[in-house]
Amino acid sequence: MAAGGAAALQGAFVSVVQKVRPEVVEISTSTDLGSGIIYDANGDIVTNDHVVGSATNFQVSLADGQVLPAALVGAYPLGDLAVIRVKAAKTLTPASFGDSKNLQVGDIVMAIGNPLGFASSVTEGIVSYNGRTVTESSSVVLPSTIQTSAAINPGNSGGALVDLNGDVVGIPTLAAIDQQNGGGAAPGI
Repeated sequence: MAAGGAAALQGAFVSVVQKVRPEVVEISTSTDLGSGIIYDANGDIVTNDHVVGSATNFQVSLADGQVLPAALVGAYPLGDLAVIRVKAAKTLTPASFGDSKNLQVGDIVMAIGNPLGFASSVTEGIVSYNGRTVTESSSVVLPSTIQTSAAINPGNSGGALVDLNGDVVGIPTLAAIDQQNGGGAAPGI
């Protein structure tokens, strides 16, 4: 890649991060920590069901440091999705959503969330597969997931997987486990 191409790609990364960071929140319960995506200006936030667990009340930290209480609106455990709602004193910035069906193997994506409590962390990778069926637990089978090489760690769950337009194309849900290596993380998958 020519130096100009690398600079353009770096500029695209910076633009996406600046756009998306205010759209991603940290969600904490008394027992867990995860991420969420601001869905609309009414305060609805989409996340993973396993992030909310059995809790009904949450603390939501916005990218600007504001901490707000939130309550559960609804959950769909079979799809590992949930919606919580905050009452914000200011206007929230909703995310823009793309169509994951348009992703191709090799497309660059970025995962933005709060892994291990490190707020607004960003990793990048490529789409390795689009449409893979993944068993998350004995009761949850996700029929059409995006496999990416972007690092996904505890706390990324519920955050944003975005394309280079800054559109949400997926929600980081789980990291691959290497069953042949004692159940440890399988980086890059």
